[in-house]
Amino acid sequence: MTTSKEAAESRKIKLAVVEQYSAVAQRAASCCGPSEFPESRAAKNYADGALSELPENSVAAAAGCGNPVALASLKKGETVLDLGSGGGADAFLAAKAVGPEGRVIGIDMTPDMVLLARESAAKLGQENVEFRLAEIEALPVESGSVDVIISNCVINLSTDKDAVFREAMRVLRPGGRVMVSDIVLVGDLPQEVADDPESWAACVSGALPKDEYLSKIEGAGFNGIEVEGGTPRPDAEGWRQAIATINVRATKPGAEGCCA
Repeated sequence: MTTSKEAAESRKIKLAVVEQYSAVAQRAASCCGPSEFPESRAAKNYADGALSELPENSVAAAAGCGNPVALASLKKGETVLDLGSGGGADAFLAAKAVGPEGRVIGIDMTPDMVLLARESAAKLGQENVEFRLAEIEALPVESGSVDVIISNCVINLSTDKDAVFREAMRVLRPGGRVMVSDIVLVGDLPQEVADDPESWAACVSGALPKDEYLSKIEGAGFNGIEVEGGTPRPDAEGWRQAIATINVRATKPGAEGCCA
């Protein structure tokens, strides 16, 4: 049971996250033209040219730590759910992969990000993508309606990661799969960093130890868990050597011939 102190701390963290990503969305939305557009810090995770057909505003708002779309092996006609869709870059790449017969739903709790993503979808004329304002701990998505869940450096921001993975299990069809890129801890953070809400919003102090993160996925009922990565960046210094990026694949049991 959540105490009033824990609930207040959760609200404080969520406010810090929304404020930070609202600022990112507003900067991306107000920037000028291609020659002056800032390069997204997430662009390095994508193959050359992968983002070239996307609206520059959405690319500038991307703040992920991986490329879950490239690793998800999406198929034509699948329904994809993007947890923490931000400006929509991964959702648009997923929409291209599943084709017009497929569907992509993006979920984000930052109103400015959802607005930016919807405007970009309109520019693209992308009719198989929609963006919903909600928290990933309580998804406005029908149970058993999704084939694939992707997420790019967002679940670490949640204050209730168990709820996120339970919801992911609920909305997936039997045999459905998740492909998550995220930040985990492989060492200890200084107390002042661990206690800082802004550090949480920067994808640091909300990160869990790697084994604990994976145990929450297993505890939600997923199996076939595969993990890539999990070592700090070679140029990391100081306490940043305690954080690392992982890519995780997992499957919901129940499909005939899969994971029963």
